[in-house]
Amino acid sequence: MSDLPRKAVTRTAKLAALPLGFAGRATWGLGKRIVGESAEIVGRELQQRTAEQLFKVLGELKGGAMKFGQALSVFESALPEEVAGPYRAALTKLQDAAPPMPTRTVHAVLAGRLGEDWPDLFEEFEDKPAAAASIGQVHRAVWHDGREVAVKVQYPGAGDALLSDLNQLSRFARLLGPLVPGMDVKPLISELRDRVAEELDYGLEAAAQQAHAEEFADDPDVTVPAVVHQCDQVLITEWMDGVPLSEVIAEGTQEQRDRAGQLLARFLFSGPARTGLLHADPHPGNFRLLPGGPGKEDWRLGVLDFGTVDRLPGGLPTPIGESLRLTLGGDASTVYELLCEEGFVKESIELDPDAVLDYLVPIIEPAQVEEFTFTRSWMRGQAARIADPRSPAYQLGKQLNLPPAYLLIHRVTLSTIGVLCQLGATVRLREELEEWLPGFAEELNRPDEEAAAAEA
Repeated sequence: MSDLPRKAVTRTAKLAALPLGFAGRATWGLGKRIVGESAEIVGRELQQRTAEQLFKVLGELKGGAMKFGQALSVFESALPEEVAGPYRAALTKLQDAAPPMPTRTVHAVLAGRLGEDWPDLFEEFEDKPAAAASIGQVHRAVWHDGREVAVKVQYPGAGDALLSDLNQLSRFARLLGPLVPGMDVKPLISELRDRVAEELDYGLEAAAQQAHAEEFADDPDVTVPAVVHQCDQVLITEWMDGVPLSEVIAEGTQEQRDRAGQLLARFLFSGPARTGLLHADPHPGNFRLLPGGPGKEDWRLGVLDFGTVDRLPGGLPTPIGESLRLTLGGDASTVYELLCEEGFVKESIELDPDAVLDYLVPIIEPAQVEEFTFTRSWMRGQAARIADPRSPAYQLGKQLNLPPAYLLIHRVTLSTIGVLCQLGATVRLREELEEWLPGFAEELNRPDEEAAAAEA
């Protein structure tokens, strides 16, 4: 029997308490103001209390609640600094850890899936989990052939918990919206819910991870642990050490931050081109910074958790690269035509192409230059521009449409940018786009090439 709260009544009660708690704290804050405390002090206390309750509940429930929390955690860069501070520590906790399930439950799952003699498959097995996440936890062990391995064990009842949580969260998504300015939380929850079955299927995860492990086996920059064994509710892969990206964000050197950011961008865009798969869960808990190895000074990027992927047999869609290239070139009418063709502008709506271009240009600023420093302040500026109901960008953004085929790509891209801003990394993004994004490099003139052509 698992300690994962599975009963619908129990989980619903915990989640339902969140909006009540928000309202209660607002009343408490008003009372503090009446007795004379400053708005700034009261505001900070409210933010701290809200963060503590929200992420305590999400972490305790694991399942879909924690999955939602992890998805939110990469967007903390968008929060105003006076709000982000109290939330940051609570958000980060969700990226690497959750309360573990009892040892007896772990042993019961292993016995049921690997057989009663499962201990014979290992030379060593650590009962204390090395990491715990939304639907499973990881134990460090030594396989019978001497390889160090990570044993991922799925929580019993994880599927029911995922669906129950996400259904409940969707009911008060409006209340959660202010956590991430400029982002509509409800589609995020719906997209997470749509991928529950895939997330629970360790067979699909093993296939996706092994495809990446084989493709990146000799890569100097990216490492993916190979799959050792897989069965229902249990996935065993090679162990990977390294510095968690959350630690690099918290206390890494600028060199580490820049290197991690460059490799994260490279993996985002090269993965689909090389494997036909897009890693779709880019929160810092799924990445490690590894030493370069014998004779190599540079750090490498280690990548974990392929439970959610987008299957893109032809790589990232060419219209993404084409529209980005045309936007950089200032071709408003052609950009607009392409967006209409792809369904970003519905047939029933007519927009000003120049206004659409003005909306897009600030977003693609990192691709306009040879290298760009991603910062929280830049992210906050983008969020404020899109979230302010008084701004033209907000009004235009509400009229644009996100086609289903692009939904996951959009979320992964935003999440990766969020992590780059948390890192404060200087990244040569244009270089990765030219190398890996279909449609981007075609007919693309660099500024120095344009100058040379003008002189000629």
